[in-house]
Amino acid sequence: MSELTHLNKEGQPAIVDVGEKKVSRRKAVAQAIISLPQAVFEILYNEDFKTKKGSVFQIATIAGIMGAKKTSELIPLCHPIGLDNCELDIELNEQKEIIIHCTASLEAKTGVEMEALTGASVAALTIYDMCKALSHDIVIKEIKLIEKTGGKNDFKRA
Repeated sequence: MSELTHLNKEGQPAIVDVGEKKVSRRKAVAQAIISLPQAVFEILYNEDFKTKKGSVFQIATIAGIMGAKKTSELIPLCHPIGLDNCELDIELNEQKEIIIHCTASLEAKTGVEMEALTGASVAALTIYDMCKALSHDIVIKEIKLIEKTGGKNDFKRA
């Protein structure tokens, strides 16, 4: 296992020095899963996931992209980066769960895992916010990194 990278020689919090790293194409994909109570799912499904507040999936997509762009403002030791691209895909699975995939990419000296994770998280929180009037029994089940490419190591969840 590697050392923690956000600590300096004295063990204090520090931003990672990426000055000597090489620029490479970097991409990360994160996933969030939301479980809705059956009655809430049926109401939303029958209305094509549109509410008085607007289209749940469209607003969550915009929120996720905005969240990814602001990651360094939310996570203290993340580098501020200019994303080349950020895409959110929202769909339903066979278990009637909402699956969010956030893909972030850029050419830089640092990765975009936190941006992808933040985008998926903010999209999930937005769906919760838009649907909570129907029930507070909505569960954001998991948020996880699915894959990353570029930099020192690639990663892909099996």
